[in-house]
Amino acid sequence: MPTVSVWAQALQTPTTAASAAAATAEAASAAAARTRENRLLATGSAAFPAKQASAALAASELRVVPVLPMEPLRYLAETPDDEIADRTSGLNALESPVGFKSPFFIQPLPNLGDGSGGDLSPAAERKLGERVMREIRSDPDYIDDWLLVDYLNAVSHRLASAAQDQFLGGYVPNFEVFGVRDPQINAFSLPGGFIGVNTGLIQITQTESELASVLGHEMGHVLQRHIARSISQQRHAGYTALAGLLFGVLAGLVAHSADLGEALALGSQALAVDNQLRFSRTAEHEADRTGFRMLAGAGYDPYAMAEFFRRLDAASHDSGLVPAYARTHPLTTDRIADMEDRARRTPYRQPKQNPEYFFVRERAIVLQANWPSDLREDVRRFDADIQMQTALNPAASWYGKAAAQSMLDETADAQASLAKAQALFRAQTHDENADSPSLAVLSVHLAVQDGRDADALRLADAARGRWPQSNAVVDVQLEALLHARRFTQAQALARQQTVKAPDEPAWWAYLAEASDKLGDSATEHRAMAERLALRGAWPAATEHLKAAALDKSVNFYEASAIQARLHQMEAQYKEDQKQKDDLN
Repeated sequence: MPTVSVWAQALQTPTTAASAAAATAEAASAAAARTRENRLLATGSAAFPAKQASAALAASELRVVPVLPMEPLRYLAETPDDEIADRTSGLNALESPVGFKSPFFIQPLPNLGDGSGGDLSPAAERKLGERVMREIRSDPDYIDDWLLVDYLNAVSHRLASAAQDQFLGGYVPNFEVFGVRDPQINAFSLPGGFIGVNTGLIQITQTESELASVLGHEMGHVLQRHIARSISQQRHAGYTALAGLLFGVLAGLVAHSADLGEALALGSQALAVDNQLRFSRTAEHEADRTGFRMLAGAGYDPYAMAEFFRRLDAASHDSGLVPAYARTHPLTTDRIADMEDRARRTPYRQPKQNPEYFFVRERAIVLQANWPSDLREDVRRFDADIQMQTALNPAASWYGKAAAQSMLDETADAQASLAKAQALFRAQTHDENADSPSLAVLSVHLAVQDGRDADALRLADAARGRWPQSNAVVDVQLEALLHARRFTQAQALARQQTVKAPDEPAWWAYLAEASDKLGDSATEHRAMAERLALRGAWPAATEHLKAAALDKSVNFYEASAIQARLHQMEAQYKEDQKQKDDLN
């Protein structure tokens, strides 16, 4: 990507330190007085890299260029419906909606409202999302399966890259997608870029592009900051809206049922305009169009969104039951027709489907099981699909059967099914060495399950070399190391992962387990504290830190770091308690 620059225009006047300081102060005062008005700060006749912009501003005289109207940009919209509503605002080279990532003139997003997010900043929105996620992670229906999470986030990263390339939305957060064990067909967005996807929705999709279209739609809500805008429009209802979200989460926690996804979806939609339990029709259109542009820009099938919506709509008419997704995201003929029209006007490209999609789809079915009887039913269903040749992908059906048998501890049968899946996959791809993360991870897991530690370590090393960035592969390698009693190696690898991804509870859990086996109680307590903190269990987390501080092996510097972290956790606990008190 080329270096992004800030464009400005120099004043033809002598520059002095005093005049530069005065001009800078005058510009800062004007910006503070008119926070809602975009402006262009000009300072040189050439482009300055973003990192040099602040120095350039302080070194030359400044002037405020009059606000540029949005009227000329409206002619770049795809249709009259895409016209930007707020024409009184302008673009700012330093404070534009995408910061230093966009040029001055951009093709506008089909914005149907003010996407600034109002008074809720992106940082505050992210903090709210993290607060909610601490509650969600403690629910048994929250899925932390790395194969599922890795794949969903790979799709979201591909879509987010397309959003950045097209300068869609005011900002592109660090999206995090997670799974929910729920057979209902639904997905939902939370503040700050967190997106939940029910296993039932993954199961009902037929192509990777259909799944990507749903993720794109939810990401569109986030990019357009619909939750933040709704809170801003209801200034006095902010705590009420937040309460609706948190109470929806807590309802799922208390129920411990398969309805967590629905509770979360309804709770999050309580933040919508007019106190409705859904986003407005305008917001749905806006998310559709944003998602569509990401979908097409990322190389997925542009017809997938309309096709998936149409199939859901038809299913609701045929059965008389409205899917959860259609309840929280009302489907209309206008929305479907709009997506079909845009697909027809999009240049066709043959979409490339990641073969991992089919394996993850079948895995989602298996992860949906709550009881051994559910897993046995899954095995029978996979068998029926294979025998009747109705499976979307035979290799994936054999893989799903192997995964279910593994969870039932039927190791020998699982290995036989996995061998069938591997052979079919290689035949499908016409590659004798073809493999996938799902197949490789299950292969290592079965070796561990069968007590073949040497094979498990060898297979894990090979998988790590092939997919070094795969969390699922690292996870199963840690499993193999611990089972083989390679505790020092396991501790080192787990510690490395906590540095790379400190917000992932799994790595802290592995670090605690490996440290316990080595007798390193100080590290064990610190790791357990971080794991519990990520779930919002602050009292238990602080107790572990206190225990770590009293450990005789801790030196002065480590003790100081532990005390500093303890103060941080105690402060966060007080803040969370205050938020809960405000909601009651």
